[in-house]
Amino acid sequence: MSSNKPSTGSPTEKKQETLPDPVGSERTREGLLAVHVGLAANTLLAVVKVTVGIIGQSPALLADGINSTSDVAYGVVMSIFMKLSGKPADSEHPYGHDQMESIAAVVVGAFVVSTAIAIFWNSVNGVYEIVSGAGSFSGAAQITFWVSFAVAGFKLWLTLWTGKIGRQTHNIAVEALAQDHRNDIFSALAATVGIFFGRMGFPWVDPLAGALVSLIILYTGVEILRSSTADLMDTVPGKQLGKEIRSLLAAVDGVESVEEVHAHRFGPYLVVNITIGVDGALTVTEGDRIATRAEETLLKNVEFMRRVYVHYHPAALSAGPVSAFSTPESGPDHLQV
Repeated sequence: MSSNKPSTGSPTEKKQETLPDPVGSERTREGLLAVHVGLAANTLLAVVKVTVGIIGQSPALLADGINSTSDVAYGVVMSIFMKLSGKPADSEHPYGHDQMESIAAVVVGAFVVSTAIAIFWNSVNGVYEIVSGAGSFSGAAQITFWVSFAVAGFKLWLTLWTGKIGRQTHNIAVEALAQDHRNDIFSALAATVGIFFGRMGFPWVDPLAGALVSLIILYTGVEILRSSTADLMDTVPGKQLGKEIRSLLAAVDGVESVEEVHAHRFGPYLVVNITIGVDGALTVTEGDRIATRAEETLLKNVEFMRRVYVHYHPAALSAGPVSAFSTPESGPDHLQV
């Protein structure tokens, strides 16, 4: 490949109307709806679980209510970040503010991890007190069992509904929120099991179940942090995207080789830099037309593609026609998606 690049095609930005739905303000609106519904639900559940847990003398339900209280706290933070992510692009943020969604997901992950550690510590302490005889527990009122069971059912619906919105909008923060709702199902079921066996004369089951559930919650929190920080660290998207881009460019008339593909994520959106080889006998104007066709092809066919930058230069003499399955040469200057 020649190291000289005499000309580049000018970048083309996909217009808002050509992006697939849901995008823009509609996508932000749906994301905020999921966050606000979750915030309202957690506020209501926190009040109900804490109140019934105290009246019904259920440590399990009371602890679950405290967990919902922490959900309310980070729900407020998420709402703020989600609103900021919907701000339009400006001179300082030419690609928009969509990475605020990744920051919001980091906030969720941090809260989930801290909650898991707190639940595990309290659960292990509870088992020790019961086994050692330092603590006593005669069983909670029956209403606490039914409230905890109903909470698990409600959280199941909320998990499915929030997860659907997260997948439709490709919103990592909403997907993280759905995972946290799923954790609340496990917490509520653990409280339900603990209350049931506590009433049957086995009080140690309650904190033991809580300890096991905390490990599941911890794993979820770590996964949320891993995926969200990968976006913030600008991790290169997967190989499947590279194959898709190469397959599309193979059909563009005049593209003789695809030598480099660099893709970057900004929230759900993609910005791609590609280097293509064209016939060295063509004029600069003709090369520019080929680069423009390549840009338009990717903008039209790749979901959530926001900008495409095409660099072109004479194709190497040994390079054959571009293939959808061709791979670039190895080396630091040939990073494949």
